[in-house]
Amino acid sequence: MELIFFGVGLLLGLGVWFWQRQQVEGYLETLLEQYGARPFKSSPWLRLQTLLREQVKQLERCQQKMTRWQTLLEYAPIAYLEVDEANCVVCCNEAARSLLGLRHAEGRLFLEVVRSYELDCLIEEVRQEQTMREQEWLYAYLTPTGQTKRKPLRARGLFLGEGHVGVFIEDCEEVVRLRDERDRWAADVAHELKTPLTSLRLVTETLQQRVPESLRDWVDRLLEEIIRLSLLVQELLELNRLSHTPADSLERHPLDLARLIETAWQALAPLAQAKNIQHEYTGPEQFPYCGNESQLFRLLVNLYDNSIKYGPVGGQVMTRLLSDREGGYLCIEVIDTGSGFPPKDLPHVFERFYRAQARRHRFVIPTDPEGRMPPVGSGSGLGLAIARQIVECHGGYMQAANHPDYGGAWLRIYLPLTEL
Repeated sequence: MELIFFGVGLLLGLGVWFWQRQQVEGYLETLLEQYGARPFKSSPWLRLQTLLREQVKQLERCQQKMTRWQTLLEYAPIAYLEVDEANCVVCCNEAARSLLGLRHAEGRLFLEVVRSYELDCLIEEVRQEQTMREQEWLYAYLTPTGQTKRKPLRARGLFLGEGHVGVFIEDCEEVVRLRDERDRWAADVAHELKTPLTSLRLVTETLQQRVPESLRDWVDRLLEEIIRLSLLVQELLELNRLSHTPADSLERHPLDLARLIETAWQALAPLAQAKNIQHEYTGPEQFPYCGNESQLFRLLVNLYDNSIKYGPVGGQVMTRLLSDREGGYLCIEVIDTGSGFPPKDLPHVFERFYRAQARRHRFVIPTDPEGRMPPVGSGSGLGLAIARQIVECHGGYMQAANHPDYGGAWLRIYLPLTEL
């Protein structure tokens, strides 16, 4: 009897074991099919061993690749650092440690090791918008002798997921030095060209009245080119003078900004009428301000000149004058209804000799019954550079964008409020 019970129990145990084995093998088959484990005709256990061996090899390859990338990043010639969601430094390569003077930065709070408000704002902006951002600023640091120096840097932040942000930092000191040498060279050349161009213009104007009528067109074209070159020289000299004018030494006088805006537009009224472009001003009737009237007039004329040249026939130019007493700034907005700036050109529109004309087509200045209208600028891409330099001489800053509603160029001038 006991043998019978033992046999029945054994059979039941074997049945349960066989059923469980079938269930496990079925689950393994389903799992292995998802991973495409080979060979398909072998048993699930053999295929599982094969899959595990492949996973181990793949893990080793990933670890080798990670080690290789970490080595490349460590010895890369550009500085790189990474912070986590708590703004603690996760990674910092040799170039970043050398550029920012860091030691044992990993695991420490970012602002504890890198005292840069601009870079901290860039990281937070990248984390919030989850996109790439770029920033240029002057990084202040202490030398071993205790002196404070500033170094121009450019940073590009990338969102890496899970709150992590990677930042590539570039030393722009050499770029700034080359830019200064270029500007100094251009100013020296302009200074040397000023006198001979004046002599050429006098000679050409004298010949203009004495040559035969059949040759008059050639002399007129020659005079136009000389005038254009003279304007270019004047702009280069003016830009060089403004770049060496500190804000605290600027000559200021009381003026009315609202009246100055109207005066600047009226100076270009013939050009606007030729294209039937209307001007709309929004702001107070009077706005007392203390600044350099001639420079601010040149600033507005340059902006209006661009808006008219690149605006469509029958278009509109809008000027808005706003003030933020709490922020301590006033804002002058100049908006046109043209095609706007190409997005790739927006970071460069204030650079010297930069002309963004891929979408902003220039309008040829017409002639009136008394002759060709005198150009406002040389057309060599210095207008906005001069405008920004004037704003910076007044202690302000300038921004360029495309207006979201009108689609045209949107230039914003921020000037510090002054007390008369």
